[in-house]
Amino acid sequence: MNASLTNKTALVTGATSGIGYQAALDLARAGAFVIGTGRDTARCQHARDAIREAVPNARVEFLCADFSSLQQVRDLAERVDRLLATENGRLDLLINNAGLYSSAKKITEDGIEMTFAVNHLAHFLLTHLLLPVLGRAPDGRVLTVSSNSHYQVFFLQSRPQNPRIYIGIWAYAVSKLSNVLFTAEFNRRVNVDNMHAWAIDPGLVNTEIGGKDGGFLSRLVWRSRQKMGTHAEVPSRTILHLASTPREEISSVLYWMNSNPKAPSRLSRDAGLARDLWELSCRLCRIEEYFPEN
Repeated sequence: MNASLTNKTALVTGATSGIGYQAALDLARAGAFVIGTGRDTARCQHARDAIREAVPNARVEFLCADFSSLQQVRDLAERVDRLLATENGRLDLLINNAGLYSSAKKITEDGIEMTFAVNHLAHFLLTHLLLPVLGRAPDGRVLTVSSNSHYQVFFLQSRPQNPRIYIGIWAYAVSKLSNVLFTAEFNRRVNVDNMHAWAIDPGLVNTEIGGKDGGFLSRLVWRSRQKMGTHAEVPSRTILHLASTPREEISSVLYWMNSNPKAPSRLSRDAGLARDLWELSCRLCRIEEYFPEN
């Protein structure tokens, strides 16, 4: 990875471990000013210090926020805006990466199922709130980490924010399908020269996402699978590729894996479904207008 991102600013959510940490590290190596996020103060400090040790000239800061709370997402956006004001006042790269898996149904303080709230809705809201600073960049890019699991969803229930029947792996797959639908609808609605979005398939990666769940069976299954996964450097290379490649070479492709185009699922290409999810997300986030249709 020889990309140069000098004078670029990047925000990476879920950057204290796994793909997010590796992406933050690689972006710092490429010369970007990096803002990472995490939900634990100690882990944020540890990640920041580790990146500064690995890259002595790194410009990196971390902000703490719990993505299960929409209010904390709003507070995070305000802190990002203040921090960017000390730089060039703009955000060139937004990497929506934070995510979780839960075998048990949990409801957030906003009344939303946890997996959908963290993996999709928080990033939907954060992207909306950061549009002003993204708009100041000559080439603002939004990269959202989805998953191969989105291919496993054959229909989207009418209430993904609070399904009557909850199955952990299905809820996770729905949230990852939502990432792709959001990316496609963002490009359709925004449709401006200086902003574009892409979705990324990281493949099976040896991270702790499945091991953090409270369920014994889930942890056991994940421990056996994660050993077959690649290092986080692999999806990070895709992030760096999309962050640095001239936009005219990549803008026609929505979904990427291993730095190459990949066809997303049939359902993720359903324009009506993407529109419905966008409007539902606006209602849940209490957004009156987020690039309304003409």
